[in-house]
Amino acid sequence: MPYSPLLVKPMKEELTSIGFKELLDSGAVDAAMGDIGTGMTFVVINAVSGTAAGIARPGVRIALENGSKRPDRLLTVFAEQDLEATARMRAHFADIPPSEPSFALFKDGELVYFMPRHRIEGSDAQVVASDLGAVFDEFGG
Repeated sequence: MPYSPLLVKPMKEELTSIGFKELLDSGAVDAAMGDIGTGMTFVVINAVSGTAAGIARPGVRIALENGSKRPDRLLTVFAEQDLEATARMRAHFADIPPSEPSFALFKDGELVYFMPRHRIEGSDAQVVASDLGAVFDEFGG
C-alpha cells in the first residue's frame, strides 16, 4: 500500500527541486525511457528510508553540484508511492533485484551502471557523491 502523498512530497521535492523529472505512472516511464536517445540518463529509485534521506538523496545532490560531468536527463520514481511507475522502470533493468533507494545510469539507451541499496547504506553522502561523480565522468564523455 502506498504512503500518503503528503508524507512523501518533501522527499520527492528533494530531487525535483534539483532538476529531476518525476515519473508517476507507467505511461510517463515509457515516454521518458523511449526518448532517452544519446547521452546519459540518470534514474533514482527514491524511497522513504533513512538510507534515502540521509545518504542517497544528499549524495545525488552533491554529485550533481560538484561533478565535472552532469547527466543529460534526470529521472525519478518513488518506490513506496508510485508503484506502477516503479515497476515499469524496474523492467528496464529486470535482471537486477528490486532495491531502493538505488541509482541507474543509462548511456545512449543502454544500462551501464547500477548502485543498489546495499552499496549506499553504511556509507555516507560524500562517498556516494564521489562514486556517482566518477561514474558520470567515466560515461559522460
